[in-house]
Amino acid sequence: MSTALETVGFFLGAISWLITGAALANDYWKISTVSGSVIISNRQYENLWHSCAEDSTGVANCRDFESLLALPGYIQACRALMIVSLLLSVVSIVVSLLGLKCIKIGSAGDETKAKMAVGGGVLFLLAGLCAIVTASWYAARVVNDFYNPLYGITRFELGAGLYMCWAGGCLALLGGAMLCCACKRASSGSLLIGYCSCYLCSCF
Repeated sequence: MSTALETVGFFLGAISWLITGAALANDYWKISTVSGSVIISNRQYENLWHSCAEDSTGVANCRDFESLLALPGYIQACRALMIVSLLLSVVSIVVSLLGLKCIKIGSAGDETKAKMAVGGGVLFLLAGLCAIVTASWYAARVVNDFYNPLYGITRFELGAGLYMCWAGGCLALLGGAMLCCACKRASSGSLLIGYCSCYLCSCF
């Protein structure tokens, strides 16, 4: 049962990495529809990298955010958190793959592989937290600007990219929690991280 749980956790973590990467590249982090007359319609949308406007014919014109230092602080922080989340996920995929009980690579013992699986699970947990914090922070700013009467004429709403980011973060947390169940294979003399992971596993 433990092996199956770890395997499912690994695949959930790998899927979360794909979804988070797709969310980072998604154009629709916030979107607004501004309708003029029956004929003219203009839609604007943004993500962490550029802002776009699409007319009624479906032609979109995008403008990249050229200056990093001129961007709002939360945009810079969201970029950094998303990149950190993806990097942590890549490292976690490699580490947890080597720690799976069903994978026979090298001469590592069962206890060593268990610690590697737990380490991969903890990295997935951190990656998921980074993704969820990013999406929640960005969404909070969008909602705050939407209800701010002094913000401007255009009102933005939450886009599909944010929901993808939340989904990827949740899958990373779930997969990391499952991988942390590998602490059951570790000896009683494991490091403190093993005890913490066992506690997470029991809660899960």
